[in-house]
Amino acid sequence: MSHYDNSPLKTRIGDSRLAQKLSRSIKGEVLFDHFSRGRYSTDASIYQIEPIGVVIPQAQDDLTTIINIASEEGIPVLPRGAGTSQSGQTVGLALVIDVSKHLNQIVELDTAERTVIVEPGIVLDQLNAQLKPHGLFFPVDVSTASQATLGGMAGNNSCGARSIRYGLMRDNVLTIDALLASGEQAQFGPIGPGKTCPREPEIYRQLTQSLIELADRESDEITTRFPKVHRRVGGYNIDAMLPPALQQREQNMAQLLVGSEGTLAFTRQLTLRLQPIPAHKVLGICHFSSFYQAMESTQHIVGLAPDAVELVDRTLIDLALDIPIFKDTLTRFVQGEPDALLLVEFAGEDPTHLQKHLGDLSTLMADLGHPGSVVDIVSPEDQRSVWEVRKSGLNIMMSMKGDRKPVSFIEDCAVPLEHLAEFTGRLTRIFEKHGTRGTWYAHASEGCLHVRPVLNMKSPEDVRKMRSIAEQAFSIVREYEGSHSGEHGDGIVRSEFHPIMFGDRMLSIFEQVKETIDPGGLFNPGKIVDPPR
Repeated sequence: MSHYDNSPLKTRIGDSRLAQKLSRSIKGEVLFDHFSRGRYSTDASIYQIEPIGVVIPQAQDDLTTIINIASEEGIPVLPRGAGTSQSGQTVGLALVIDVSKHLNQIVELDTAERTVIVEPGIVLDQLNAQLKPHGLFFPVDVSTASQATLGGMAGNNSCGARSIRYGLMRDNVLTIDALLASGEQAQFGPIGPGKTCPREPEIYRQLTQSLIELADRESDEITTRFPKVHRRVGGYNIDAMLPPALQQREQNMAQLLVGSEGTLAFTRQLTLRLQPIPAHKVLGICHFSSFYQAMESTQHIVGLAPDAVELVDRTLIDLALDIPIFKDTLTRFVQGEPDALLLVEFAGEDPTHLQKHLGDLSTLMADLGHPGSVVDIVSPEDQRSVWEVRKSGLNIMMSMKGDRKPVSFIEDCAVPLEHLAEFTGRLTRIFEKHGTRGTWYAHASEGCLHVRPVLNMKSPEDVRKMRSIAEQAFSIVREYEGSHSGEHGDGIVRSEFHPIMFGDRMLSIFEQVKETIDPGGLFNPGKIVDPPR
C-alpha cells in the first residue's frame, strides 16, 4: 500500500537498536526477526503490512515501559490480541504489542454483583469456561469465541448473535483501566455527579472535561448524524459523552474507548457485566423458498422477542453439505431445498413458556404464508450441532473452490429491519451489475448481514470492482440511515468512507477526539481518522 511504502517509519522495520533497547528494559519477548514480522503482518482481513517489530509483554509493568520507549523513539504502537480482525485493525506500520500470551487472566470475580475484571488477552471461551461453575457467562458471543480476546472485542465493539437481547460490547463493559500516551494510568468509567473524577490523574480529568464540552457543543450534529440502528460500530462513540437525557444512559468514558480500535489508549484491564446462564433454550429453523421472503419476514419474527435470529443462505447450505462434519446435521434438520433459513432461538427458565414461543413462531410463519415451514429443535445437543454450522459460516464460505472467494469489505452493513429486504435486493442487483454474486449469513435480527461479494483479489479488474461495489453499497446504507459497519469496525477497509457515512463535520469531531486523548498519534495510527486510501 503506497501510504505505508512512502512512510519514513519504513526505515525502522526490524530496527536492531530499538530491539536491544526493549530487550534490556522488559521481562517479555522482543521479536524483530523477519519471520516474526511476517507472522504479524496479517490478520483475518485482506491486508498485509509488515510491522516495525513485535513485543510480547510478560507483566503489566512491561506495558508502561514499552509505551514510554515507543513514545521516546517516535514509534507508534499497535495493540493485538488474536488477530481475528476482519477490517485490518491489527496490522500496521507500528510496534505490535501482543497481549494474548501472558496478559490473559481473571483479576477479580464478583458473583454477587455479576461482574468480572479481566486482562485484555483472555479468550472469550476460556473466560466463559471459568465462569460456568458459577452459573454466569459473558454474553457477547462472537463466532470466533475460541480465539477472540476480550481486549480485542472491546476495541472492536463486537456484537455476536444474541445482541438483540444482551447488547454490544459497549453495553457490557463497565470500566477500562488504560494507559495514556503519557504513560499515566487511568480508569475510564462512569462520570460522577459534578462531572468530576477525583481519584484519576489530572490529565484524565482534563481530557474528560474537554470531551464533555465537545459533545455538548456538537450535540445536534452527533444526534443527527449517528446512524439510527442498534448495530453501529463506526467512528468514535462520542455520543457516550452526551448528557444522559440525550443518550438515555449515563455518561461513561469506557464506552468511548470501546470501539476505538486501540487508537486512543492501551487497555490494561476491563470490568465486564455478566449474565446468568439460561436454564433452557429452544430453536426453530424457519424455511423460505426465496431469500427475499426471509428478509421480509425478519421484522415480524423479531416481534416475538427471540434471543437470536440468524440467517443461513443457500450458498452456505450447499457448501456445508460438501463438508462431512456438517452434512448429517443439515440432512436431518433442513427440509427440501430452501433458498434461505432463519435460525430463531428462545431462552429462559421455563421450558413450557419456551415451547409456547415455538408455537407462536409456527403460527406467525403460517400467517406470513409459510405454513409447516418451522422445524423445532429442543434437544441441547441438536441445537449445538445446528449452531456449529452457523458459527462456522465464514470457514464454510471460504471453502469455495477456485480463485474467486467471498471477500470481506462491505460484509456487516446494518439497516433498519423495515428496509432489510429492499436493501438486500438492491445490493444483489449491484453484484449482478459487476458480474458477480454475494454470499449471505448472520445477524438478521439486527439488520446486519455478513455479505461477501465473490471476487478474485489477484485480478486488478476485480480489485476495481471491489471499490465500485463499496461506494455504491455505502451510498445505499446512508440512504436508509444505516451503518456501514454493524459489527467488524472501521480498520483500514472502512475508515476512508467516513466522510460519506458521517459527513465532514462529524469526521472533524472524530479527529478532535483523537487529538484530545492521543495528541501525538502514538496509538494505532491510520484507523478511524487519517486512514490510508
